Amino acid sequence: MSGIRVRFAPSPTGYLHVGGARTVLFNWLFARHTGGSLILRIEDTDVERSTEASTDAIIDSLQWLGLDWDEGPIVGGDYGPYFQSERLDIYREYADKLIKSGYAYPCYCTPEELNEARKAAMRQGKPPGYSGKCRDLSPEERRAKEAEGRRPALRFRVGEGETVVKDLIRGEVIFRNEFIDDFIIVKSDGYPTYNFAAVVDDTLMKITHIIRADEHLPNTPKQIMMYKALGFELPEFAHVSMILGKDKTKLSKRHGATSITQYRDAGYLPDALVNYLVLLGWAYDAEQQIFSREELIEKFTLDKVSKNPAIFDPDKLLWMNGYYIRETDTDSLTKLAIDHLSKAGLVSSEPSDEELTKIQAVVAILKERIRTVRDIVNQGDFFFTEEVTFDEEAFQEFLTRNYVPEMFRELKVRLEAISPFNRQTTEQVIRGYAKEIGRKAGEVIHPLRVALTGRSVSPGIFEVIEILGKDTCCKRIDSALRKLRQL
Repeated sequence: MSGIRVRFAPSPTGYLHVGGARTVLFNWLFARHTGGSLILRIEDTDVERSTEASTDAIIDSLQWLGLDWDEGPIVGGDYGPYFQSERLDIYREYADKLIKSGYAYPCYCTPEELNEARKAAMRQGKPPGYSGKCRDLSPEERRAKEAEGRRPALRFRVGEGETVVKDLIRGEVIFRNEFIDDFIIVKSDGYPTYNFAAVVDDTLMKITHIIRADEHLPNTPKQIMMYKALGFELPEFAHVSMILGKDKTKLSKRHGATSITQYRDAGYLPDALVNYLVLLGWAYDAEQQIFSREELIEKFTLDKVSKNPAIFDPDKLLWMNGYYIRETDTDSLTKLAIDHLSKAGLVSSEPSDEELTKIQAVVAILKERIRTVRDIVNQGDFFFTEEVTFDEEAFQEFLTRNYVPEMFRELKVRLEAISPFNRQTTEQVIRGYAKEIGRKAGEVIHPLRVALTGRSVSPGIFEVIEILGKDTCCKRIDSALRKLRQL
């Protein structure tokens, strides 16, 4: 293993979303490409919003995507605990160091006072930042505040000058310190803020490279100040561009599914999602779109990560998922299909051998047509129901033709007589019958398709007939005739 160590540090306040998934993917690929380590750390210091259910959902999503980690929850490691809520004593120790060295001070301002001060500053045309009111309180003034029952937060004292972020993707980014307020590093409830806890943890966990979304770029100068104040060595920083919807606004729920769980439940394949996510801001060359994981590990480097925002195109993801479905062997696809079909109440969750054979046959003929695994439910439900639900437009177009009732009666007799009953024998009989009555094959096949499937579009009709079997085909022809008699 190389000395490179990267981390993914989600807050368990919800599901893993597309942006977070791309961040962990870039970290995972960088670690695997360099022979380094990926650390998973759960930043659960937001007590009100962090939940165990969210932690489980994030871990489940990572496991489903096939993105493993070398240290962290489940796997352990030498630099734990890997939940920030279990590291509070560590943060207190380093907060005390900052107080003693003069880099941090207690702030007794209440949220109401801070809000009023912001409003007053804005009324005077001044920046609405922290005024520094508690920066230089005397010991007596502090004791008086505490006697009032005020519990202080801890603020970091920002120095003069400027802070330079040397970013592996963006180059040098310069921040003038005069525009950075003294910021809170420990809240009044004793819990650390993100900027402080991340610096302590990244140092103690020996993180060498921090690869994260560019929305964290404004946090970076604050963190660099704390690294220097604590005498810590700076890691390398790389801020990847944000992901936008096709309308060029920040990706959100209105652009469709955004959590990895939603994509899994919608029938996307993890390999397709990984392949698509890596292209949101990274490109090996102008042509190649499809990459195996092995190729991605071999080819992924930060110098090919773009500074420009990435555009999330759900249509391209759908196309890519269809490609991966066609590349997946039928047995593997069948296992995935059973999950979706059973949730829809169409098959058993543990199908019998006979049921399994039927599901495999359906998967095999739909594989070229579907773009998500769940499409098997929409496009193949008629294989697993007793009755079909007729599409009204298809019924009116094809079954109300005057020759159809007589044709169905005759076809039923001929289908009942076929043995063996398979696609070859049924095709021979149906095409022969069309020729016999002087009609084009389509004039026979299209009404028959609607009778058997309920719709005007399906896989090849003779494959459908073979999978449905003789009894079901004859029953559905009878059912269509009954409906026609009711007109």
